[in-house]
Amino acid sequence: MGTASSRARDRDDEGRARNARPRDGLGRPLPYGADGVDRQPEGVVRTPDQTIAEAQALLDAGRPFHAHEVFEDAWKSGAEEERTLWRGLAQLAVGLTHAARGNTTGGARLLRRGAGALDEWASAAARHQPYGMDLASVTAWARELAEAVESAPAPVNAGERAPRLRRR
Repeated sequence: MGTASSRARDRDDEGRARNARPRDGLGRPLPYGADGVDRQPEGVVRTPDQTIAEAQALLDAGRPFHAHEVFEDAWKSGAEEERTLWRGLAQLAVGLTHAARGNTTGGARLLRRGAGALDEWASAAARHQPYGMDLASVTAWARELAEAVESAPAPVNAGERAPRLRRR
């Protein structure tokens, strides 16, 4: 009888290690054969507007882990001068994921790290509303949520606590 470590690793079509276990809405692995939430395809090149719209829809649906994957695609495929922007947004989504999973320390840390990255990028690029996003309100949201999860350590409802990337 083999152990999990002796089992062959799941691989994608290109041979890279990729866990094929289904995942829940917050990206946690479920047992093989369980019904999970469809994963975001990796490596999709989107326009910045498509990235923001898709990520916002996922955030609003309470799926910040999946939104982080959309931001990660932009970070990896976008313009070099915007990588800190997309990485910061991905960190915010992961911070919200951890907060929704009940990981107070990790959630607060990533929310603050992402807010710092966005502040750094906005200052260096002298752009505070790229693609219609209001980075000042997004970073304020992140810092307020970090404080909230630290002062009342309990899982948050990711859909209810989702940020507004653009003003309505």
